Amino acid sequence: MPIQLHTHTVIILLSSTVILSYLFNMLSRKTQIPSVLLLIATGLGVQLLLNHYGYTAINVQKLVKILGAVGIIMIVLEAAMDLSVNREKLPLIRNSFLSALGIFALSALGIGSLIAWSLDRSLHQSLIYAIPMSIISSAIVIPSTSHLQEAKKEFIIYESSFSDIIGILVFDYMLMENVLSWRSFGIFAGNLVLALIISILASLLLLYILMKITVTLRFFLMFAILALVYSAGEMIHIPSLLIVLVFGLVLNNSKQVLRGPFARYASPERMNEILHLMRSITAETSFLLRTFFFILFGYTIDIASVATADVALIGSLIVAVLFVSRFLYLRFILKANLLPELFLMPRGLVTILLFYSIPASRVMDNFNPGILLFVVILTSLLMMLGLMFFHQREDDIL
Repeated sequence: MPIQLHTHTVIILLSSTVILSYLFNMLSRKTQIPSVLLLIATGLGVQLLLNHYGYTAINVQKLVKILGAVGIIMIVLEAAMDLSVNREKLPLIRNSFLSALGIFALSALGIGSLIAWSLDRSLHQSLIYAIPMSIISSAIVIPSTSHLQEAKKEFIIYESSFSDIIGILVFDYMLMENVLSWRSFGIFAGNLVLALIISILASLLLLYILMKITVTLRFFLMFAILALVYSAGEMIHIPSLLIVLVFGLVLNNSKQVLRGPFARYASPERMNEILHLMRSITAETSFLLRTFFFILFGYTIDIASVATADVALIGSLIVAVLFVSRFLYLRFILKANLLPELFLMPRGLVTILLFYSIPASRVMDNFNPGILLFVVILTSLLMMLGLMFFHQREDDIL
């Protein structure tokens, strides 16, 4: 039977969900259990409860996609506003970018080869599935690094943010026809340059709006403009997530960016006030979006598709590829400390959203979606173990 809820009942349920998510966050800080697992389990529990009482399942996949798309904007913006760019941090930025790029490339090629071999598909089609699972989830890993040293925390923030950007860019490129042709590469490079130009112009415009408009509602006006530019860019197939990243970097590094004739538009006191409020609003909005996204994702899970031997085998092999790729790069190329960085590789919102974005013409009919959930859960558990058994030392600096 269909679900019929009173208006006040809906308000009570939504409010209770937010309160429950806050409790999950508090529990996560105490136990190192990722709150995302608790949210997914809550959504799954709601599904089982409704099925038990004979209610008709509601199709929420479109809502999950919308929440995921807006969530990516807020999460990347939140991460970018935590990144400071200066000469002293150039080695850290370089190392984190190369780490994100190197580990992503190793993981994508390894997982793509595994899928191609196990499901008898072309490497190109397999890479489309491998790329989402090769992206570190900044939405999960960044909130889990609050107790780490500043150097380790900054490395993880930079690396996971770069991983999101690189993964989405490569995913968009792999959806093009004839990806190995110079024409496709030229179109992609042109779109990348166009996105950078739009990013700079949009960032200056948004910064001007924040400085000149004094009404309280200017922040959500800015979010609306940012979301509008991002979605329009996605529709014309340019990497518009760069716009969000550049705006966050400009906002947090206005002293370095706004020089010469632009300096008079931004006083340090005014910029500090705006940045403080922006961080607060962005963090709260990201929290709400993550809460409802992962609960709804848990609600959409088909348990029967997860509880199979094939899912466990392929999912475990995929996580093994991720773990080995990360170990090889951190140990032999970056030559960094392995704990807890080796275990901080959760998959989450971006992975799920890109998986839902695979066009119907590229969908594999023999790929079990339960593999995706298995990878998300297992990588989150590995992160939990890494944080639980990591003991910080004064000389343990990246």
